[in-house]
Amino acid sequence: MADGEQRAANRSPNGSTALPRTGFNAERIGSDQEGRLPWPEAPTLSEVFASNARDGGATGFLLAQVARGKPLLWVQERMAMLEAGRIYPPGLGGVELIHVDARDARAALWAMEEGLRCSALGAVIGEIWGDPKALDFTATRRLAVAAERYGVAACLIRLGGHANLSGARMRWRIASAPSAKHPLDAKAPGAAAWDAELFRARGFAPGRWSIACDAHGQGIQVSHEKSADRRHLVAAAGDRALVEGERRVG
Repeated sequence: MADGEQRAANRSPNGSTALPRTGFNAERIGSDQEGRLPWPEAPTLSEVFASNARDGGATGFLLAQVARGKPLLWVQERMAMLEAGRIYPPGLGGVELIHVDARDARAALWAMEEGLRCSALGAVIGEIWGDPKALDFTATRRLAVAAERYGVAACLIRLGGHANLSGARMRWRIASAPSAKHPLDAKAPGAAAWDAELFRARGFAPGRWSIACDAHGQGIQVSHEKSADRRHLVAAAGDRALVEGERRVG
């Protein structure tokens, strides 16, 4: 997209530059109405768990929706880069990027928190490998508070990690899906697509969505799989032989 077209895409109908408060494009991501994904209305911390370290679906999921107009701070700790690769700015589709190479998870979390204090940034994204000791509830809580206090959205991309206790307001599992059908060549790959599962969130019900970029790459198409909504409840008791045996012994 040319610079002029990009600037025009970022303008509101009255001609002023319109940047969503969340750091993500409001036309591409929003409430679970009219086929949109649930997303916090105000900047906060979200977590995205990649299906595996070699799957770039989590990165593509975020980049398909990030708002243009402000620089994006992208922090990668060393192990995340070794396992998943370094972010490649020319392939980000015109996103203005500030990249930080952090030596470990503690340094990455510090860089993210400092970045959230800068209102000139559109969003702060961090990539963390595994379950480092530094990434505990206190650390994620600090990121969430900083994002909400300074009005800059934050997102943690978790590679090879587990969904331990976290202060993130929304937690997703993202996996790449087969691309959409190419409009001109049935044998060629089409627009990128993802399977997105929201497994924990404040104020939103869990669910699963099939997502694909539109034909022009300017938005996303969302299909909500309502049957995937679920709650984790205690299972009903099945075999009661032990209870009956205890009664006979008594």
